[in-house]
Amino acid sequence: MTLAQTSPSRRAEQDLVKGEFAFTADDFRHLAAMLHADAGIALVEAKANLVYSRLAKRLRKLGLDSFKAYCALVASPAGAEERQNMLAALTTNVTRFFREDHHFGHLKAQVLPNLIARVRQGGRARIWSAGCSSGQEPYSIALTLLSLMPDAGRFDIKILATDIDPNVIAEGRQGYYSAETCTPIANDLLTRWFQATGREGWTVGPELRQLVSFRELNLMGNWPMRGQFDVIFCRNVAIYFEEETQSRIWARFTAQLSPGGSLYIGHSERISGSAADLLSTDGLTTYRLRGAGA
Repeated sequence: MTLAQTSPSRRAEQDLVKGEFAFTADDFRHLAAMLHADAGIALVEAKANLVYSRLAKRLRKLGLDSFKAYCALVASPAGAEERQNMLAALTTNVTRFFREDHHFGHLKAQVLPNLIARVRQGGRARIWSAGCSSGQEPYSIALTLLSLMPDAGRFDIKILATDIDPNVIAEGRQGYYSAETCTPIANDLLTRWFQATGREGWTVGPELRQLVSFRELNLMGNWPMRGQFDVIFCRNVAIYFEEETQSRIWARFTAQLSPGGSLYIGHSERISGSAADLLSTDGLTTYRLRGAGA
């Protein structure tokens, strides 16, 4: 008897989630394996409801009648584009301007003054927002910089913003945010560096926009950046990885930092593996690579 022929009572026993589409434990395992292979994200079966709710929309759009059919599609060469859509749907994008604001206070008081002094003497500064979502984090970094250095755009300072999801990268490049979303931004920064679009929201202004470059990047893949970074933000991203993957990511970030460079991570994350021996911390999920200036 096929799944399509299974009686409703029998199907309810097999399905992880009750709904309009058949969704079995095998379906979940196939999707979880693909997500882990593509993005390093570990899904446990307790997340079955979340997976169902996010992907059911894709099944409706595609006209599919079961998750078994969806698994077959995204596992096939013809489903490469849909596999990217699946990845985007299952990637959590929770962000806001100046989230975990103590990091920006630390950046402003402890890190940026030295970087600014260096670039004013002809040097360069590079900052990376890894897992930037729809852009609020890298723009918060840029606003913090502009609060100390309004003419930053005249110097060799660049902020790289990357994310695995092309949809949120597009939002960041567009740079439009609702009035409610912009609430955490101090009014003087908002009115100076954004352009009002009526009562509905604000658009990133040219001076702010030129500091940030958005790129699609999978942290589990190749990193094409050649130079090192003075500051890396990767917050609330590693929590979705298994411990072994986390340690590998921290080691890669450490190798990408310049001596004395700073790494900011999420409040529930901890540095593990070989990177723990190379980084010192002040206890505020703020780390510094040991070396010159540390």
